[in-house]
Amino acid sequence: MRLLGALHDQADLDRAVTTPEGVLSRHELLGRASALAAELAGAGTAAVHAVPGLPTIVAVTAGLLAGVPVVPVPPDAGELERAHVLRDSRAAVLLSDEPAAAGTSGLPVVPISGHTRSASAPAEPAADAPALVLYTSGTTGPPKGVVLSRAAIAADLDALAAAWEWTAGDTLAHGLPLYHVHGLVLGVLGALRTGSRLVHTGRPTPQAYAAAGGTLYFGVPTVWSRVCADPSAARALRGARLLVSGSAALPVPVFDDLVALTGQAPVERYGMTETLITVSARAAGERRAGHVGLPLPGVETRLVDDAGAPLPADGAAIGQLQVRGATLFDGYVRGSGLAGGGGALLSGDGIAPAPLTDGWYATGDVATIGPDGWHRIVGRASTDLIKTGGYRVGAGEVEDALLLHPAVREAAVIGSPHPDLGEQITAFVVADGPAAPDELVAFVAARLAAHKRPRVVHLVPELPRNGMGKVQKSRLREA
Repeated sequence: MRLLGALHDQADLDRAVTTPEGVLSRHELLGRASALAAELAGAGTAAVHAVPGLPTIVAVTAGLLAGVPVVPVPPDAGELERAHVLRDSRAAVLLSDEPAAAGTSGLPVVPISGHTRSASAPAEPAADAPALVLYTSGTTGPPKGVVLSRAAIAADLDALAAAWEWTAGDTLAHGLPLYHVHGLVLGVLGALRTGSRLVHTGRPTPQAYAAAGGTLYFGVPTVWSRVCADPSAARALRGARLLVSGSAALPVPVFDDLVALTGQAPVERYGMTETLITVSARAAGERRAGHVGLPLPGVETRLVDDAGAPLPADGAAIGQLQVRGATLFDGYVRGSGLAGGGGALLSGDGIAPAPLTDGWYATGDVATIGPDGWHRIVGRASTDLIKTGGYRVGAGEVEDALLLHPAVREAAVIGSPHPDLGEQITAFVVADGPAAPDELVAFVAARLAAHKRPRVVHLVPELPRNGMGKVQKSRLREA
């Protein structure tokens, strides 16, 4: 089956894609993308200046039709980051309607718009061919290019369609960036595979979401927090079938506010660039605040300790989460200093195989798994598992407790060095009202075990976040 099957099967469906720039039917999208795909044939790898809107959707679709690996480049990337991505991915061209989008890289820029529409689409590439190269956030070094095959993307989207009962009758609405898994793979390719209509709001504002008329909405916690802060916008989503939250943990108070304002609990899910989405609550099942659900069909998960020994799924043991299944990536792009270029990625020569052990991928996240299979993500092993005084404390649990305080709007918890405890629990809090540090320490101590209370609380005007709304805890640690 074609990766973008519904694009071909329902080419006469009106209003396939709606953005602030305009509307395209499936027939129009297929025609524009096929014309651009003809120009890309044999290009090797194509980068896309991934501004939100129709040009990016057309360009990514064209690359996939042509069988050319697509590298989305964040439009707000600095010159050094852009140069690294373009060089490391061996991009042969950059697709953009902005002639200066390539910066100083010297890469030829191919315009997205203005091509004569084509009546025929190229033949479907092999299922195991690379489809996308998505770059990680680079929190532990230079961003790494994650190579995702057409088969992995198709397997993930089909599993999510089953879990969320996502069909051609849905209208998906979101305003997420088009260079990550959430906004691009799920939010664009998911619609083109299932046949659902897509409304991309440009920006994920509460007002735009309220006006979108979706049955299915995607958002990150920051988006949902802002929606809840606008009760009229939140109540406008009562007609939606499903509200999905991902890319970071959804605070329990925001979960509860969504229930109160929209009449339904959000669906949370878990995944990462290297694995795509692997765990999720179900459309027809239970939704638990602070939990991300059950493994998707075809996905296995397990917890291991620091030595790699399996841990029990008892809801109490905190361990490192590993996954395996059909949604895993092929590997990372090899350093650009290696021999080869242009088409090397297509042949596989430019890919360093995924670091798997018996098929298991170590996510770097820590979690608990209950006897019923429900997963709770504690956070990143490097930043969210705090080892203090012989105890292992998940930062998320302390953050959730802080967010129960009526004056606390945002909270982030890290472990900072301590001469006696090894690490001490340190909290950074954004407050909307009076909240003294000592008061917040006592507030948490009254709700959690004594060893889980913060030793230090910093009141700050805001938390540093990346483009997907994730708190950048490395910057807090530096501060």
